[in-house]
Amino acid sequence: MASGVKPRVKVPKSASAGEGIVIKTLISHPMESGQRKDGDGNPIPRSIINRFTCDFNGQNVIDVTLEPAISTNPYFEFEATVPEAGEFKFTWYDDDGSVYEDAKAITV
Repeated sequence: MASGVKPRVKVPKSASAGEGIVIKTLISHPMESGQRKDGDGNPIPRSIINRFTCDFNGQNVIDVTLEPAISTNPYFEFEATVPEAGEFKFTWYDDDGSVYEDAKAITV
């Protein structure tokens, strides 16, 4: 994992079958647009999270494409219905090819 990049996820530990829950995610990432220059006048390479996905037991829950205007440390809050016990898998994709992952289990 690149220096300083850290995903954080909040998922309830349990829910009733069919219950809607709120999931919150935040990833600490500098999100460099490629438009700025360093102190020597050299362009700072673009490095943004360009996609975020969440799957539950292998089924896609959310798939978001991000553009360069996204803020530093992108935060997502969304709802999901929990049909059964299982695991949410969260994945963030970086322009530089890095992939950041986290997973949270939930019981029913």
